[in-house]
Amino acid sequence: MTTRTRFAPSPTGYMHVGGMRTALFAWLIARQSNGKFILRIEDTDQKREVSGSVEHIYECLRWLDLVPDEGPDDFGGKFGPYKQSERLDIYRKYAQKLIDAGRAYADPYTPEQLDAFREEAKAHKKPFLYRDYRPETPPTWDGSQPLRFRSEPKAYTWHDEVMGEMHAGPEVIDDFILIKSDGFPTYNFAHIVDDAEMEITHVIRGQEFLASTPKYLNLY
Repeated sequence: MTTRTRFAPSPTGYMHVGGMRTALFAWLIARQSNGKFILRIEDTDQKREVSGSVEHIYECLRWLDLVPDEGPDDFGGKFGPYKQSERLDIYRKYAQKLIDAGRAYADPYTPEQLDAFREEAKAHKKPFLYRDYRPETPPTWDGSQPLRFRSEPKAYTWHDEVMGEMHAGPEVIDDFILIKSDGFPTYNFAHIVDDAEMEITHVIRGQEFLASTPKYLNLY
């Protein structure tokens, strides 16, 4: 099996040291095993995108000689497009598969209703979990509402190459948004689809993502 790593920054600002550190480790792991280093631009947060930041990412990688084997624009590759904003049809295809399997549904609630649910949970001194308020008969998803994942809470154990054996209980699993009302996928959905489609074998990212791993496993 060919090792395939990826560096997947969001163009919501200019490249910083932490981002380049992640890129360096992904590049090194690919190179030590004669694998492939992939660049993917995760540009689904259109409101926060900073003009010129994609070009700055390219410039920084080339300056450090961390040239991707595959990626957007001139980098090329057989698993493109490598910009998430150009992969919306792919995410919709997987979203429909989840709907057909009964694992995704349209979110009918207004922000005010969700705030009321949070206050109710707070009054009962328990954490707010969307799945506790899951609609019994959600409307047909037409793309104008958020699409949520229908979770199946359970405990997980997984191995992290740095942290070792990790564990999480079912209480951390909830119904999260897959596709927003603007038609763009959330990070939690898009990167799972992309890593599978692009045959990524090793994911290198910050420790702050460990807490979200159970939801990724539940979706995967």
